[in-house]
Amino acid sequence: GFLFAEKCPTLPRTKFADVTAETYPLGTKLYYECDSGYMRRSGQYSGIWCQSIQHVASWVYKEFECIDEKILLSTAPTMGLDFTQKPERKTESPAPQRRENLSEFDQRDFCGPPKTIPHASLRLNNQYYVGQVLNFKCQSGYDKQSPTSGTSTCKKVNGKIIWTHLDVRCTNDS
Repeated sequence: GFLFAEKCPTLPRTKFADVTAETYPLGTKLYYECDSGYMRRSGQYSGIWCQSIQHVASWVYKEFECIDEKILLSTAPTMGLDFTQKPERKTESPAPQRRENLSEFDQRDFCGPPKTIPHASLRLNNQYYVGQVLNFKCQSGYDKQSPTSGTSTCKKVNGKIIWTHLDVRCTNDS
């Protein structure tokens, strides 16, 4: 049967650090957020979910698009538009899944980086699962003490789920 992914405790806050991840364990849900000046097309769902599809960890996407607010909010009459012209489609090739460095085992249990959506960014997740590795990097200007980057992993140790110690200190003290 399907083992439910075990949830990690809340991630300790690291001030002045950017958090990224290369891979995500099965069960992870992430959400896109439209950049400022853009709005989600109504009725669309911004979430994606890492699931096992034919024994390969894959992101499940719904249709999601961020539209320029000026276009969305313009109340100009649309009667005069000529619809014979096809709207310009940016040829969007899905972001290549960097799979080369994932072992056979990982591919069954971890999704790679999600595809990029124009004018949208991924919201930092507040719910992680065992196996998640996060990369921390001090924001520029806050990297006064070394080390300025590192990783923390969500592991199960003696039946207790913990984040491994992160030795990154990002400070803005001059």
